[in-house]
Amino acid sequence: MSWDVVVVGGGSAGCALAGRLSEDPHRRVLLLEAGTAVGDPAAFPAEVRDVSSLAACDPDGPHTWDVGVELTPGRSTRVGRGRLLGGSSAVNGANHVRATRADLDSWPGWSYDETLPYYVRGERDLDMTGPLHGDAGPVPVVRPAGELRAAVTERFLAAAARIGVPTEIDKNGDQPPGAGLVPANVRRGVRVNAAIAYVLPHLDRPNLTVRGDVTVARVLLDGDRAVGVEGVDGERIEAGEVVLAAGSVCTPQLLALSGIGPADVLRAAGLPVHHDRPGVGRGYTDHPSVYLSFPDTSGDAVHPEAPGAQAAVHLDSGDDPAGDLEILLFARPFAPGGPCHLMCALQAPESRGLMTFSADPRTPPRLEHRYLASARDRARMRQVVRRAGELLAAGGLALGPARTLDDRELDAWIDAHLGTSAHLCGSARLGTADDPEAVVDAELRVHGLRGLRVVDTSVLPTVPRRGPAATALMLGERAADLLAGRPLTASGGLS
Repeated sequence: MSWDVVVVGGGSAGCALAGRLSEDPHRRVLLLEAGTAVGDPAAFPAEVRDVSSLAACDPDGPHTWDVGVELTPGRSTRVGRGRLLGGSSAVNGANHVRATRADLDSWPGWSYDETLPYYVRGERDLDMTGPLHGDAGPVPVVRPAGELRAAVTERFLAAAARIGVPTEIDKNGDQPPGAGLVPANVRRGVRVNAAIAYVLPHLDRPNLTVRGDVTVARVLLDGDRAVGVEGVDGERIEAGEVVLAAGSVCTPQLLALSGIGPADVLRAAGLPVHHDRPGVGRGYTDHPSVYLSFPDTSGDAVHPEAPGAQAAVHLDSGDDPAGDLEILLFARPFAPGGPCHLMCALQAPESRGLMTFSADPRTPPRLEHRYLASARDRARMRQVVRRAGELLAAGGLALGPARTLDDRELDAWIDAHLGTSAHLCGSARLGTADDPEAVVDAELRVHGLRGLRVVDTSVLPTVPRRGPAATALMLGERAADLLAGRPLTASGGLS
């Protein structure tokens, strides 16, 4: 059977795209997921549904792909990426925070004004109203309030005010950065992943087919046109248009396996060179992070239906008014009886990463994040850790290492505790035709090829200054209109 569109990858963007595309009963849509595909929200395992737990994202667990990452030379870690329908939205912290205006306005063809209608269309915000917020979308958006707000969250926000951090009432309200509650895609304690929101309610559509446990090995090309995909088992699936939505690691891998990528890297891996695109797997960005732990002495347990990450401080490092430093409060201990944590992250890093590929589709790429490679990144990471130490001290919570260490000692502490936010973006980034590193154009079409698009966070030129989960959904929303040829009207509505 030939499909109108085959979407490879049932993560955030892929689910949003497939759900929206299949609203047209005349368009036959096939969604392929390499992991498990369930047919009912209740069929997700308890740890996947439970927003109070991050157990599902364990790299050793059954719900994730275990991806190794070299953070800096000599320091590596492992990251779990979603291995089921819904992708990483099924195992993450359920933070639903948009990219900033500064992020969006720097991406060609993806400005704040052009993308806002797609953020709005996907959301059903239960707290905020007005033109910046949706009230009828498939994704519920809430902030911890009342009994869902932990006592330590109140102390955190009060401490931020005490050290002069302005209040940011609405993290999705295009406001100056400050301290505020984190919006979450949650409903009655359930992590509402992209599959629950966009796909599972519509499995009765005769033009939408979802298949799990299908690992795609390559895109089938006929000259300069994509005509389908081939699985690792040799199955060939024909389609009028192929969309790669396999995520920022697997999408560039699939491009490379298809002979699309940097010619030198492909040849070194023993892969054919069909279409030389130097930007595939090169120049990506992610958020480096470290954690400060502190005891919660409030004595009040976090409500079982509340997400663990409840509030965040976003700060200007001195030359980035959009807020390039983040301090994120995890109000619930990662382990019973353990401490609470502040995650300190660099949100607009200068450092750029590199992927190298294997000819085996079952072997993940080698990832070199090259964190803190610039002196500026080093200085800003020290700055956010020290600021977090001030916040802890102001709240009577703890001091943290930054209160007693000089720059050299703090650098050593950061190196020993460095981790990743697992927000990799830009491994197949969008850009204009005269940009040699760009992989796709503003309509997400692979430069120089027909019938092939990329719709996931690998296209984002830089990692957003906030977590990319909400932006991944926005990508799927907007891509559905791009594929259907429905442009925005001047008023910002859909034509």
